[in-house]
Amino acid sequence: MNAAGKTIGEVLQSLEVSEATLSRWRSQYGGMKSEEAKRLKKLEEENSPLRKLVADQALDIQMLREITKGN
Repeated sequence: MNAAGKTIGEVLQSLEVSEATLSRWRSQYGGMKSEEAKRLKKLEEENSPLRKLVADQALDIQMLREITKGN
């Protein structure tokens, strides 16, 4: 779109993206190629359930330690 002569503001408006979002994306993905950004997003999505699993296990361990203290 930008190559078609539209300004950044017009492109953002047509995509319904704010300038703050664009700024955040630029700081986060600035030097990456689109393939690298897609790969990073996929890895982050795969990581999310694993982080939850580890957090749940840490809570379970903490609860078991508290329970065994009383014995």
